[in-house]
Amino acid sequence: MIDFKIDTERCIGCGLCSKECPMLIIDGQTDYPEIKAGKESLCIRCQHCLAVCPTAALSILGKDPDQSELVSDELPTPEEMSRLIKTRRSIRKFKAEQIAPELIQQLLETTAYAPTGHNKNAVMLSVVDNRNDLAKLRSLAYDSIKQAREEGRLPADKAMLFNVQRLWASKQIDVLFRDAPHLLIASAPKSITTPIIDSTIALSYFELLANSHGIGTLWNGMIKWVIDEINPALARQIGIPEDHVIASTLVFGKPTVSYARAIQSDGLNLNRISL
Repeated sequence: MIDFKIDTERCIGCGLCSKECPMLIIDGQTDYPEIKAGKESLCIRCQHCLAVCPTAALSILGKDPDQSELVSDELPTPEEMSRLIKTRRSIRKFKAEQIAPELIQQLLETTAYAPTGHNKNAVMLSVVDNRNDLAKLRSLAYDSIKQAREEGRLPADKAMLFNVQRLWASKQIDVLFRDAPHLLIASAPKSITTPIIDSTIALSYFELLANSHGIGTLWNGMIKWVIDEINPALARQIGIPEDHVIASTLVFGKPTVSYARAIQSDGLNLNRISL
């Protein structure tokens, strides 16, 4: 059931919900919009009908349109968005201080709006939001690398992880987590159509949101290697379901350095298709 409802006192009969429905299952020729007979199962749960209604007369999937954020003209300018994208940097040196839990929660809740294939919304965001828990995870990760090396289980193409582990053991140089106070892991069920893409989009949204608050981020594939290939049991230990695949991870926190300018791109690698 998609729980399609019309508030007849608000509906103005504009027909936008019917016209905007990508699956064409809303009948706009009746007195008030309704789902065409036998078509309810075709709904892709995009909520476009709810979003396009100018009078908040339409509810679907149990959603109250009055609880939706209204579209506003107060958006970043194209120039501001371009500057944010161009000036983002991979941060490898972080301050010890933690990000306020309320801000982390705000970033995560906004990231939940990232698009997903077939509107599955199945991405799980696993966050370490305090330094104490991250310190415990750091120890588990480095111990896992050491044990894998001693048991001859360290994959040849991941041999560099042993050097990373030795740096930590001998000099407390944390190449794996970069001494960041926080970690974000994006995963999704293997059974959905686009688990890796969906999770990667979510991380990209989070990164830009974080950067807009002055929070630095670093995409970190090495942590994924440790969880996926060195110690898969670690995923269960931190609450990632067995049927999930991890796309990547981000470490994040307040950067110790501020950059004065953007780098200069080596140029656009463009293939303009003409048939």
